[in-house]
Amino acid sequence: MAKMWAGRFQKETDAVVNDFNSSVPFDCRMYAEDISGSIAHATMLGHQGIIPMEDVEQIVGGLEQILCEIEAGKIEFTAEKYEDIHMANEQLLTERIGDAGKRLHTARSRNDQVALDMRMYVRGQIGEIRVLVLEFLRVLTEKAKAHTETVMPGYTHLQRAQPITFAHHLMAYANMLKRDVRRLDDCLAGLDECPLGSGALAGTTYPIDRAFTAEALGFARPCDNSLDGVSDRDYCLELLSDLSILMVHLSRLSEEVIAWCSWEFKFAELDDAYSTGSSIMPQKKNPDVCELIRGKTGRVFGALTSLLTVMKGLPLAYNKDMQEDKEGVYDAIDTVKMCLKVFAPMFDTMTMIPENMLNAAKRGFINATDCADYLTKKGVPFRDAYKATGTLVHTCIEQGVTLDTLPLSEYKKISDVFEEDVYHAIDLSTCVAERRSTGGPAPEEVRRQIAVIEEFLQERGV
Repeated sequence: MAKMWAGRFQKETDAVVNDFNSSVPFDCRMYAEDISGSIAHATMLGHQGIIPMEDVEQIVGGLEQILCEIEAGKIEFTAEKYEDIHMANEQLLTERIGDAGKRLHTARSRNDQVALDMRMYVRGQIGEIRVLVLEFLRVLTEKAKAHTETVMPGYTHLQRAQPITFAHHLMAYANMLKRDVRRLDDCLAGLDECPLGSGALAGTTYPIDRAFTAEALGFARPCDNSLDGVSDRDYCLELLSDLSILMVHLSRLSEEVIAWCSWEFKFAELDDAYSTGSSIMPQKKNPDVCELIRGKTGRVFGALTSLLTVMKGLPLAYNKDMQEDKEGVYDAIDTVKMCLKVFAPMFDTMTMIPENMLNAAKRGFINATDCADYLTKKGVPFRDAYKATGTLVHTCIEQGVTLDTLPLSEYKKISDVFEEDVYHAIDLSTCVAERRSTGGPAPEEVRRQIAVIEEFLQERGV
């Protein structure tokens, strides 16, 4: 089939080159954006008197019919028939309405057309991802509300460090997701400029109205420079960066869930619907969802690295290398959406085991800092208090006891300052409750943190 750009060329494109060059097998997912952009462009051409209004009516009617047929599965996009989704839609239109269809591409290039389609596609996908992140944030918040009094060990270096609550732990991830939402909002704001009308790179001599098409397509304004309009993929890089950071957060939480569900921790158990078994070991209940999310994180990182590498050496304006933006962006979007769709209900149905969390908190001397603080509050310099507590921990290890069960007589050997009230000071519930500083794990403080997240959700309609 003759190419729509035929004329300069006297030979047919080699079949292998045709397949290599074609992007329609993957960019066909932008069919709706391409048709919307073409309708806006044709309407503007008619509004400006560049093409007759009767042609506009035929173009719009033809494109709307093509859209219906695509969505009904009546049109198949193959590399043998079409080069890309832009040429495919124009070719289908021209086959149906004749010369009027040939006027659609007036004052337009595939360069600004693909730039427009990709922006519109990314804009829509950000909206969908944003909804999924907010839903997961809601799930985390609800789970936290049920565990403001659930004591667990907080860790540094994967060693038990200080007592916190499970709600406090979840609020750390809630704040990460809150930042993820804000990053997506910033990405939306940054891409809110319409490249249509930039032409191949230098605009057009026709009296087009770029503000008209920008408004019709829901953009705040036209992009301000035609070279930048066709060659900018910063919004794709920004999205991939945002999605990579989001996947870091999902991967870190996945790693913790995997640990929590192990017999070594046994802080939680996944619902059967979100676990898998072993083909040989009948006792196994594997957290495969979390492991896959942890693994799929690398795919999203790869998409970001790939596009950064593609863009780093490109001179202005458009280069065919930029066709490589799509598959990585598509895959990253699909991967993130899939992970969020399965993670939220998995986490929502996960059963926590508070008694195991508390028992873990009772071991490991995670109230040692509170013991040192006890002395400091009675006038002992902190470094002296630190050393005295370290000596007490050593004594406990030798005797096979904990700070809670160490006799007061042993405390007195280290410092006369110790009194019976030390046991209240180092009780885990006291240790948590007294950490009222902003951002700390005290139940009332965590409830304040939860309220902040709930307000954030309410502002966004969740």
